[in-house]
Amino acid sequence: MNRGLVAVKTKSGIFLSWRLFKREAHGYGPKGLTGPAFAVYRNGAQIAVVRHTTNFLDKDGGKEDWYQVAPCTGEKTYSRKFRADGLCTPVRAFESGKNYIDVPVRKPSDGVTPAGERYTYSLNDMSVGDVNGDGEYEYIVKWYPSNAKDVSQKGWTGPTYLDCYTLSGQLLWRLDMGPNIRSGAHYTQFMVYDFDGDGRAEMALVTAPGTQMIRFNPDGSVREKAYVTIPAVDRRKGVRNTDRYAASAGEYREHLIRSFQAWRERPEVASGQWPGTLEECFGIPVRYTYPLNRADAEALSDYFLDVYAPSRSPRNELRKFEGFIFRGPEYLSMFSGDGRELETIPYPFPREDDGLAWGDYAMRRIEPCNRVDRFQACIAYLDGQRPYLIVCRGYYTRTTLAAFDFFDGHFREVWKVDSGHVPMSNPFNDTPHVRFGSDPVYGRLAGQGDHSLSVADVDGDGKQEIIYGAACIDHDGSLLYSSCGRLPNGEVAKFGHGDSMHVAHIDPDRPGFQIFNVFEAGKEAPYGYALRDAATGEVIQSSTGRPFGVYCEKDMDRCMVGDIDSTEPGLECWCGGVVYNCRGEERDIPFPSTDQAIRWAGDLTTQLIGPSDWTDMHDRTGVISDPQHGVMLRPEGTLTNNYTKGNPCLVADLFGDFREEIVLRLADSSAFRIYMNAELTDFELYTPMDDAMYRVGIAWQNNVYNQTNYTSYYYAHDCDFSKIPLDEEE
Repeated sequence: MNRGLVAVKTKSGIFLSWRLFKREAHGYGPKGLTGPAFAVYRNGAQIAVVRHTTNFLDKDGGKEDWYQVAPCTGEKTYSRKFRADGLCTPVRAFESGKNYIDVPVRKPSDGVTPAGERYTYSLNDMSVGDVNGDGEYEYIVKWYPSNAKDVSQKGWTGPTYLDCYTLSGQLLWRLDMGPNIRSGAHYTQFMVYDFDGDGRAEMALVTAPGTQMIRFNPDGSVREKAYVTIPAVDRRKGVRNTDRYAASAGEYREHLIRSFQAWRERPEVASGQWPGTLEECFGIPVRYTYPLNRADAEALSDYFLDVYAPSRSPRNELRKFEGFIFRGPEYLSMFSGDGRELETIPYPFPREDDGLAWGDYAMRRIEPCNRVDRFQACIAYLDGQRPYLIVCRGYYTRTTLAAFDFFDGHFREVWKVDSGHVPMSNPFNDTPHVRFGSDPVYGRLAGQGDHSLSVADVDGDGKQEIIYGAACIDHDGSLLYSSCGRLPNGEVAKFGHGDSMHVAHIDPDRPGFQIFNVFEAGKEAPYGYALRDAATGEVIQSSTGRPFGVYCEKDMDRCMVGDIDSTEPGLECWCGGVVYNCRGEERDIPFPSTDQAIRWAGDLTTQLIGPSDWTDMHDRTGVISDPQHGVMLRPEGTLTNNYTKGNPCLVADLFGDFREEIVLRLADSSAFRIYMNAELTDFELYTPMDDAMYRVGIAWQNNVYNQTNYTSYYYAHDCDFSKIPLDEEE
């Protein structure tokens, strides 16, 4: 990273803000860390030396002035690699004349589905990485079609696109995910990081035949188009990049017919685990001979579509089931920062079927291709020194994770984790969510995952673990724990799936990290929410001596943590309409948003992104507020993403001092807008992008239901700065 200097015109002058690097911090003071003083230059002339902070207000500055800063030893600037004279690259105030910068983008053309439905595009999730090694972040943004679907929703979708832009708005490349990757929150998690240590970020993600990279010249013209490489194993099968696998309703019926004809060939049927006939599965008299001939398979398929499925739920409209991809290969690809494909390999966990073995037909809601297509990904320093890629599939029933390194320019599998499928006695009528998987060790992972994950060194060995909802995978791929508890009737049950999870130093008086979760299994889960010890997964006792968590017979939706009460130590935790302090005591605080948090204020407290009055769920402009400060930012002409989720494109410390910026799309998606806080703060911290836990959190933030990520140290108004790690202490 470069110095990240930015200038903002305010009513009082020109506000300047820049980065302190972790390697520069050498001690602790009453208002943060101690590091070098900084010389501030206007138009080439030094105007100030700033100590104990990394921002400055030039009351005499104007919009046309240009600024630089340089670290000092005493009153002398010292040399840095960015410029021979030690000065950073000069900057002027944002062109907007306000505290934001707009980055123009090139919206993809509208499209039409095979059903004749038109769709448009809007900006969605984002990640950042220095793709060209110049010390400045580039912005990788995902384009969402207006017909993007949840995995449980039927219908065609347009293709997803991923663009890479410079801060000036130059489009470097566009990745067209193609027709064989469905568009929705669960399909395209893109991990942007420097995986091979060359000083330039790469991007890893799930691809398929038809995924195409388009690289652009500086003038915006197309430089090159290239499909992903089909691995040799699929080339020998005749797989081509022109293949199309998304199915129509008629093709889905044909798929059912063929699956029913091959019923006795399934290993679960051959072993006696599943009934030997489909009639037994459907609870009707056996009337056909197996293996089924074509006519009998058609008759049973029509019975399933028209009688059995609707009898389970009127929402099972499988005659209209279209737009899903339940066949064809899936790949894992790595692209260089300039858009070149580096390697493509088969995805480590193929779908195997349309979700039958994953429980997608077992519940009252029959949802083919739902649980089987729940993807996640993250980056973790598994050895404490280098970044590894972790890709995942599934969390409701079967759970799988695989870790790879890319140190030598090729994927190398480090470990694999697979819970195995949850055993079912009847794949068309069972309750797979409450059971464990078939693997004798990893089976306890099944059903414990969330719609996101987290990465942290929970056991203090200097190596990061993957917190997968109610379970945790150690750095070496072993199962650290999978949390279970007792129901009111005394039965042991797993904590299960939830929609929201936060891993942070929540209670400053407790060692290590804590996890605040909600769980949605209701009567079948020991807790509706709980604060847990991240090292063991055990529920923490509240100040009353009772568990910090309650049994609840309903889904608790989402939760959040943050320092929203400066009269109390620790982070507050809230869900279900109630705010608790870190000791589990209820607080009389208006219930804040649970969409996403941001560290925006200069006093180290936490702010929330969401409705400004805490009740107007239609306020989706990206308002930043909290119960203490009220509204601190009210954007205009912007929108958050995914409606009920209300998340911005990104929350991260992108430039300036240690505080986070918010990235929002303009209402017409003609640009994305980056807002920064242009108020002075007298605190000094190094950029959290130098903190490994925070930095990998920025990478995994685009997983499914975007979640807030946290630093490896306690961040709050009562922060003990001596506990913030410095380079010399590691």
